[in-house]
Amino acid sequence: MSTTRTVGRLLLVAAVTIAVGLVGWLAFYVLPGSLADLLGVVFVVLAVVAGVKLGGSIAGSLLPGYNVAEVAVEGPISRDGGGSITSPPVGARAEDIVEQIERADDDSAVDALLVKLNTPGGEIVPSEDIRLAAERFDGPTVGYATDVCASGGYDIAAGCDELWAREGSIVGSIGVIGSRVNAKDLADRVGLSYEQFTAGAFKDAGTPLKEFEQEEREYLQSIVDDYYEQFVDTVAEGRELDAAEIRDTEARIFLGSEAHELGLVDEIGTRRDVEAKLEAQLGEPVTVEAFEPSRGLAGRLQTGAQRAAFALGAGVASAFDGDLDGLSFRR
Repeated sequence: MSTTRTVGRLLLVAAVTIAVGLVGWLAFYVLPGSLADLLGVVFVVLAVVAGVKLGGSIAGSLLPGYNVAEVAVEGPISRDGGGSITSPPVGARAEDIVEQIERADDDSAVDALLVKLNTPGGEIVPSEDIRLAAERFDGPTVGYATDVCASGGYDIAAGCDELWAREGSIVGSIGVIGSRVNAKDLADRVGLSYEQFTAGAFKDAGTPLKEFEQEEREYLQSIVDDYYEQFVDTVAEGRELDAAEIRDTEARIFLGSEAHELGLVDEIGTRRDVEAKLEAQLGEPVTVEAFEPSRGLAGRLQTGAQRAAFALGAGVASAFDGDLDGLSFRR
């Protein structure tokens, strides 16, 4: 926080405190009769305390004490943060993260964005939504990988102006996976059969209660390949890398130091090093504010319902390792 902003906040707090204290002194001590004199000092003190709180609130609103917003992407990335009947309600909720980035962009006090990345990736479109929000931010955007920045997490990093990591960070996994549960043998053992009523040859491709046919396998693999080419193009453009070099990684993961040598990471350093770089860019001391989701009552109720649904369904679904509703694609 710059010296000018600090002085401005202090002067504003002092002005509001003095004004409220003066009003309290006149209202409770000077104007009333003798009975009020006994309680006047107490009321003045209370008025001064209230003035300090009010002044701090006003100053915090008009002159925030930060100039860098931090938004965290932690855990598997999904549209709603997980919480289906087959997976716990934990992870990065894309809609919340996009909202935080947009709120930071609209905040006149925020001069730069720090995106903390600790994620193995996740759903494709939600990951892209976060990346696009980072790209739209008006100001320096720095991605900082802590433990893991893989797959969809690296997709998001491609939308930042630069990417930092620790030497031991896990970075990369530039690839796409399509998966499904194959429950046909289990269904046969318990006497379940699958009957098809579809319009369109590939409508039930990926259904877990039947074996893949070769045409279905080729069709679904083509979707994975298309997603992969999109991912390579995104990274090549965002990171200014050659597409052939990205393909040569074969979706491997790398330690931060090796990722730096390959050009997947711009700098190796600690969080303090990142802040020092931002100070040099902004030309003033950096104070970071961690932005949190501003979810209303409905959002909190939804999260509670997800937790209850998981607690109820986890035991029933523990025999299955995947999606009960068919095929899923992830980065």
